[in-house]
Amino acid sequence: MLKGLGIGLSVVIVVTAGAGWWFYEHLNGNIHSLSLDGKGGTEKADAFGRTPINILVMGSDGRTSAEDCKLGGGCSKTGVQSGEGNADVEMVVHISADRSNATVMSIPRDTMTQVPACKDSESGQSTPGYYGQINSALSYGPACQVATVHQLTGIPIDHFVKLDFSGVVKMSDAVGGVPVCVSDDVYDTYSHLKLSKGTHTLKGEGALEFVRSRHGFGDGSDLGRTTTQHIFLSAMIRKFKSAGTLTDPTAVYGLADAATKALTVDDGLDSVNKLISLASDMNKVPTKRMTFTTMQTASDPNNKDRVVVGPGARTLFATIAGDQSLTTGSGQKAAAASATAKPAAGAAPPVPAAQIAVTVENGTAVTGRASDIAAALTGQGFSTATTTANAPSPATRTTLTYGTGQKAQAQTAAKALGLSPAHLEQGTGTGLTLVIGSDWPSGTSFPGATSQPAPADTKTAVGGAHASTADQAKTCAKVSPYKTVNLDGVPMTPSQAYTAARGKPDSDT
Repeated sequence: MLKGLGIGLSVVIVVTAGAGWWFYEHLNGNIHSLSLDGKGGTEKADAFGRTPINILVMGSDGRTSAEDCKLGGGCSKTGVQSGEGNADVEMVVHISADRSNATVMSIPRDTMTQVPACKDSESGQSTPGYYGQINSALSYGPACQVATVHQLTGIPIDHFVKLDFSGVVKMSDAVGGVPVCVSDDVYDTYSHLKLSKGTHTLKGEGALEFVRSRHGFGDGSDLGRTTTQHIFLSAMIRKFKSAGTLTDPTAVYGLADAATKALTVDDGLDSVNKLISLASDMNKVPTKRMTFTTMQTASDPNNKDRVVVGPGARTLFATIAGDQSLTTGSGQKAAAASATAKPAAGAAPPVPAAQIAVTVENGTAVTGRASDIAAALTGQGFSTATTTANAPSPATRTTLTYGTGQKAQAQTAAKALGLSPAHLEQGTGTGLTLVIGSDWPSGTSFPGATSQPAPADTKTAVGGAHASTADQAKTCAKVSPYKTVNLDGVPMTPSQAYTAARGKPDSDT
């Protein structure tokens, strides 16, 4: 299946604006769009009125055409299939409000989660909701897949881009091939990828084999595949941005035509003008500030072949939702300490939000105030141990009380909520207790204050997330050292299979 080619493909469209009315209408006619139906949540503007952009790029494994059946296989008994298939690739693409940085987070297809109630606007197929594998939500339409990712991560999703098998082939051909590197000889007998050690330029089916390969790299699971997809996408972005790629009119036409034909998008991206705007925003981000990560996972205790959200993932989600970069201005991975200003001499160092739990008590007559504020805190990455309660008595003034040695925690929470130091009080107990008074009847930022997200705990956010940046041109996909493939009934490593299949042509020939 494919991957986040959707990011790079939109860059191509930016050069078509002056190509003539016929060309414009032709490209618009290529685009297939669907409504998100408000399923992805809403972005919040920053202090300057700018909003981030979050796009769910998904690759469908559906065999809904003869071409996809030929490329993906598996249609010998069923024939051409109907429906959306599964979202075997899911990437949340975040472009910051100031367009200075971007994050691409892959969600492994084997993640178990709660799928909400959904109805596909095209097929009419519906579900009351269920607990299952995250990629299955696409069966109920792209909007359901968006809703599922939004519910899992808390990240607002503005748009989606969906591609199928043939879309990857068309895009890789149109761009003239994508250069990739493999650490050793590799033959994945399942995706049919076969390459010798070193660098290769992949087009068409070879490109599809590379992004589909899960047995050839890493530990032979979907987790290893996300890393190779990041390598492929980074290479494609570099090629789009490289000198000369977008200056050949013939190449530009081929790229724009392939891009618009390959996509299904939401109705917020359903015209060339809208894609041009997105392309322009994405093109502002330097490759050294495009961070690729994979959601941290843990083994599902009920199924060894599935995974669940792991340690650090909630912090990664909160960092993206809070529009906080995972790189510094120089393009280096940000560390927790570099995400905040240096404390003054003698001041307590800041405490990461993920380490802070708050007891939120409602001292107003407004129902649900404690829940609203608690959700705002956990949405910014505060501990999920944050709880709610009713205050013992009505309160006219909002206070945040902290225990001995917990002032730094209180300051972090106060900053996130827009509370001034005047609202902080040291108590005799332990922990942090926020009592919401009648001076704060609505909203999740204290009236009259400028609320800022808690400092990003980027060390935790990228820990175990296989973070890389798009400028890393020399990175090779690591071939699996395990016996993850099978040739003529014999289990082998991908390198052993390469040697044993000398008669089969390589994927770049």
